[in-house]
Amino acid sequence: MIHMSIVPSASVPLPGPLDLPPLPAEAPEADIHDRRALRGVLGRFATGVTVLTAGRDAPRGMTANSFTSVSLEPAQVLVCVVKSAAIHQLVLAEKAFAVSVLSRDQEWVARHFADHSRPRGAAEFAGIDHEPGRHTGAPVLGHVQAWLECRLSAIHDGGDHTIFVGSVLGAGNASGEDPLLFLGGAFRRVAA
Repeated sequence: MIHMSIVPSASVPLPGPLDLPPLPAEAPEADIHDRRALRGVLGRFATGVTVLTAGRDAPRGMTANSFTSVSLEPAQVLVCVVKSAAIHQLVLAEKAFAVSVLSRDQEWVARHFADHSRPRGAAEFAGIDHEPGRHTGAPVLGHVQAWLECRLSAIHDGGDHTIFVGSVLGAGNASGEDPLLFLGGAFRRVAA
């Protein structure tokens, strides 16, 4: 059973003004209604880079950095997917997905799965080392930092995105290489 929750969009007001010191001058308050300004603020949070995949017969993939662990007991993760993405309906239909955490030398893989002009379906994975996941059949990429296969367990509305929560069915990690990072709209690597 998949749990769905819809939270009303009206926010609950805070109980009165807060007596707080002023914001630091080096980080002035941004206009949260200006999409570009808000992206600039959110882009200051460094993330890892993943490729979300789904589908057995006609697989799809998507670069995603909105991924995080939710719980260790039970093992759960979440990934946020824009509702217009080709993979969105496939995750809903398959009720399963895989996540591959990219290593520092896989920027080209991240760029490939972020390219809207790439081929779709099985051709989307041509030249990309991958195998069907044992638990979901979704492609698990090779030479990655880590991978997880998940059963869709909850769906939450997130504005123009859907928050997919997955119960982890299988996972693995490699040792050695540093992860690929994303910060300020650019791919980064851990400094040695």
